[in-house]
Amino acid sequence: MLPSKVVRRKAGRFLPVVLAGLILAACSGQGPQTSTVNIQGPATANSAYYLQQAQQSSDDSKTDWQLLAIRALLKEGKYPEATQQLSQLPQQLSETQQQELLLLQAQLQLSTQQIKEAQARLQQVKTGALSQDQLARYYGLQIASAQGRPSLSLLRTYIAQEPLLKGPDHQSNIDATWQALTQMPQQEVSNLVINADENVLQGWLDLLAVWRANSQDAEMLKSAIKDWQTRYPQNPAAKTLPTQLSQMQNYTKASTSTIALLLPLNGQAQVFANAIQKGFNDAKNGLLTPAPQPAAAQPATADATASAQPAANADAVVSPSAAPISAPQAQPAGTATQQPAAAQPAATQPAATPPAAAEPASNAQIKVYDTSSQPIQQVMQQAQQDGATIVVGPLLKSDVEQVANSQTPLNVLALNEPEKIQNHPNVCYFALSPEDEARDAAHHIWDQGKRQPLLLVPRSGLGDRVTNAFAQEWQSLGGSTVLQQRFGSTAELKQGINSGAGISLSGTPVNAAPAEPQGVSIAGVTIPAPQQSTPDVASTSGDGAVDAVYIVSTQGELQLIKPMITMRTGSRSNIALYASSRSAQAGAGPDFRLEMDGLQFSDIPLLSGTNPGLMQQASKSFNNDYSLVRLYAMGIDAWTLANHFNQMRQSPGFTLDGNTGKLSADADCVINRKLTWNQYRRGEIAPAN
Repeated sequence: MLPSKVVRRKAGRFLPVVLAGLILAACSGQGPQTSTVNIQGPATANSAYYLQQAQQSSDDSKTDWQLLAIRALLKEGKYPEATQQLSQLPQQLSETQQQELLLLQAQLQLSTQQIKEAQARLQQVKTGALSQDQLARYYGLQIASAQGRPSLSLLRTYIAQEPLLKGPDHQSNIDATWQALTQMPQQEVSNLVINADENVLQGWLDLLAVWRANSQDAEMLKSAIKDWQTRYPQNPAAKTLPTQLSQMQNYTKASTSTIALLLPLNGQAQVFANAIQKGFNDAKNGLLTPAPQPAAAQPATADATASAQPAANADAVVSPSAAPISAPQAQPAGTATQQPAAAQPAATQPAATPPAAAEPASNAQIKVYDTSSQPIQQVMQQAQQDGATIVVGPLLKSDVEQVANSQTPLNVLALNEPEKIQNHPNVCYFALSPEDEARDAAHHIWDQGKRQPLLLVPRSGLGDRVTNAFAQEWQSLGGSTVLQQRFGSTAELKQGINSGAGISLSGTPVNAAPAEPQGVSIAGVTIPAPQQSTPDVASTSGDGAVDAVYIVSTQGELQLIKPMITMRTGSRSNIALYASSRSAQAGAGPDFRLEMDGLQFSDIPLLSGTNPGLMQQASKSFNNDYSLVRLYAMGIDAWTLANHFNQMRQSPGFTLDGNTGKLSADADCVINRKLTWNQYRRGEIAPAN
């Protein structure tokens, strides 16, 4: 035990320290405390606070407070104020201040869409002089400057940023890395050359391969992901799965034991319903593998036989939503009929008997309900009472809108889209709409490097719908104003040919309101969405301004339109011509193909040669009416989608190779279709790419 004198001496030594601490504490409570400033750390206060600190500070710390204020102003979207503060900074800055200034200047340039200038500014940054917080912001700016274009460089930036992030920002980085990977074309991914020491990147690429190989089977995907996590335990995605894959781990398959198929079995829409019903039942009963064909010709190049009799006005109907269908009359028919086997459409009997399947593809029970016999609300109630586990349909847009508003507890795969999409956790929308084709055309034309398209469409409601859909999608891709030009009847087109006037391709701007763009926020760096600029109309009108023309017409109209374009632009014009599937019908002989030389056109994979035997079988069943063949393919894909319903709803980025296109579901579970593009070349049909 220490002597009491020693204790008193030690206590005496500590007393001044304790008193000094109490005095300092009392002073801090009486007046403002001088805050420390660290421009390399996070900026958590608002701009007003930092500006006040800058006004009250001496010269040695005033610049630091100004830099923090500029960062806060940028975060708050106050760009003019941030620009003003930048102009008030002193010329002489320390090395640390100069690096922070470069980051702020790049962020301001990105916010005003000066992408190249921002990229040049970021190249001047010395990453070795940055703190961890600054490095995270630096990589965030690099990511924002990529503007969502997936590339090897972008993947490396995400990987470099990941260890610097925590919490929600870390999960956002993982999800964004996965999104960039899945958006890269498979051929581009296959051609990537990476360094031997890039183990994290190699792990990501292997995870992508695992997903692509097993994405159609949720159980196999679960097992494959677990195996991948064992092989790459240190990969950040092994510890924190991308949200899409994490959701698929909890995926449970929707019950399809009893399917209610809702279609209009009477009235003008009956012929469309019959084609869809046949495709749905053929898929269910395993009747999609026709006997091998001795010499399968490309369907688009094969001439139609003289005996083929297309349905009346076949060119006028491309899809349910494209057809001018009036409300069918109510019939006193029974509500539901069971369809244990494939049903033949009443309008067209097959020319040849399809080969029978050895075993049914599914034991599901299908009950067909006639939506033209009673109100759709009653049909839905009856389907629920009958024990339906999923509803496929209805087909007519007005019925789809009512079902979407009904708050039904049943899973619904609607076969059309309402005017305004509503996101319900148990509803998906699948339509063969001309708007869908127009959006796909916008992507295809953009990917081919064209930037000044003109839409050549009929003077009708169909033309309005196609124009608005294309223009909105084009602007979402970063394009400027789209031009439109309307044409009238076939008689008017013939008069134009006879007079030698041709088509001038001098359209007027489309006034389509683009979808509200979303900003980007990564690691505390907020980058606003690109502002949609309105280009000068005078600079975009006239023959010289157009580099692509998207034509929506019937086959007969296209035979007049293309020569009229050539009449004005010349045969050596570099204007690329594109057409929708509306003009792709049976009966296109060698003369037509030669006349269309150079023109690209879209269509569903089934009519583009992916399965020649099935295409030939379907064409015979519907007397070479390609419009009904497309609806038949829709029925096939509806069966597949119904069996992947929960996967569509629970797994962002869901994709499926279907007969109507490469199918993908967006956040609202609207099924988008990527079509096949072909081109007429010297009288033959070849892939456009």
